[in-house]
Amino acid sequence: MTKRFGARTVLNAVSFEVAAGEYVAVIGESGIGKSTLLNVIAGLEPIDSGSIRFLDHEIENLNDDELSLLRRERFGFVFQAFHVLPHLSVEENVALPLLLRGITSKEKPREMIAAVGLAGREASPPRELSGGELQRVAIARALVGDPKLVLADEPTGNLDPENARAVLELFRNEVKIKGAAAILATHSAEASAGCDRIYRLTADGSIAATGAGP
Repeated sequence: MTKRFGARTVLNAVSFEVAAGEYVAVIGESGIGKSTLLNVIAGLEPIDSGSIRFLDHEIENLNDDELSLLRRERFGFVFQAFHVLPHLSVEENVALPLLLRGITSKEKPREMIAAVGLAGREASPPRELSGGELQRVAIARALVGDPKLVLADEPTGNLDPENARAVLELFRNEVKIKGAAAILATHSAEASAGCDRIYRLTADGSIAATGAGP
């Protein structure tokens, strides 16, 4: 598929596949178009040509309501800036994707909170958490609804190296346990090291496989 902003071609005939259970990285310099790639995969931005297929859906052919429902029920998102809601507790933040689907279970959010190493912090407000802990909350929230695809946009960009390594290892392990497909967008070679496959996005908007992490 191809995506343009005015005269600039950001994504130029990009083509790749990600299977269930695969953890794939898209690397490239800041501003190269990695976030745009995730946005078009999620249907948040339209493409100019081509097709994006997710399960039995062609993303570009879905209307806004269909896209919203698909994202709510099948996608998980992890962002660099965490996007943890400050007025909600840890448990309420993690439970939010389920509540949006009409699911009021406390068991699943608490299981995910424990899985990311935050058991006992369910009632804590975000202001009491460190950056690494906030990112763990974001990971738990992204995975609590058993998504089929997880999109992570520079999820450790605001963390120190030690916290970044711990969060990435946690993210990879939890994605594998869930059996989800995951795409990690990052400019960091270290962040992509544990991925099953690595693609590089270049200045001309093309993408090429570069191998896999160790």
